[in-house]
Amino acid sequence: MTATADDCVLPFAVDALDVRGRVARLGSSLDDILRRHDYPPAVSRLLGEAIILNVLFATALKMEGRVILQIQTDGPVSLIVTDYTSPDSLRGYARFDADAVAALAENPDLADLVGTGTMALTIDPRDTVRRYQGVVEMTGKSLEEVAHAYFTQSEQIPTMVRLAVAETLERRPGEEPRRVWRGGGVTVQFLPEAAERIVVHDIDPGDAPDDAARDERDEDDAWIEAAARTQSAQDHELVDPEITAERLLLRLFNERDVRVFDPFSLSAECHCSNERIQVMLGQFSEEDRASMVEDGAIKVTCEFCNTHYVFEPETLAPRGKPH
Repeated sequence: MTATADDCVLPFAVDALDVRGRVARLGSSLDDILRRHDYPPAVSRLLGEAIILNVLFATALKMEGRVILQIQTDGPVSLIVTDYTSPDSLRGYARFDADAVAALAENPDLADLVGTGTMALTIDPRDTVRRYQGVVEMTGKSLEEVAHAYFTQSEQIPTMVRLAVAETLERRPGEEPRRVWRGGGVTVQFLPEAAERIVVHDIDPGDAPDDAARDERDEDDAWIEAAARTQSAQDHELVDPEITAERLLLRLFNERDVRVFDPFSLSAECHCSNERIQVMLGQFSEEDRASMVEDGAIKVTCEFCNTHYVFEPETLAPRGKPH
């Protein structure tokens, strides 16, 4: 079996525990996305975790299209958007108050960064106009806890998620060492043949009436073991380039006969272009476009990849007409 490299997702199954899961390892793709904006470290880590979470979620879906994870808050980091487009392209960006982020402690927790807000996951299939969206409150000490609440509330499938992002020192022969961002994540979901084995407890306080019946059963032993094994994954195991996805899985599920499947490759890729920006500007009225002119030109910056576009107003087609 050939070990998987960076920038991929490795699906796996542990039949003895009735779980399926995925391991994501992001190297140059994550570093490329984060370096384009030179975010503060705390913002880079949060955006990186959101990108990995979106990858773990999206690659479990058997569909062509886009999956968008969006976090909106009233905190120092007010917006995070990540976009996975099948079969393998990633992008993402963050909006934040630089002064407010700089005033935080060196390693702020999630509440310090986001205050209150929501996380939405939107599934946008390519072959239909119908979108699907799930929304959850940004409560908890980490994005992992928010993810657990999302899966409990939206999917009713027992799910465990581990995420890690770190800036590491990369050494290449003949080159000076350089700092690069790396990230990784692992998730498992309990999928037994007998649905009655699944226990999903309500999220307190919930919205059910006080006298509503609650599922007070203990969780299945197989799921308790699988979740505990997944939770034991250490941050350094998720980001260390010397620890392959296969090696991590063997450590987590030793003696449980873990099976792996064909990996998914990943790459940092934005969808912007001169043509797309021109089409977007063509949707505005001439009056609106005139208000965008600065120093004789209309300037547009892609928030995802930070690419700058400059257009002369007279070269743009009138609204509603092709260029």
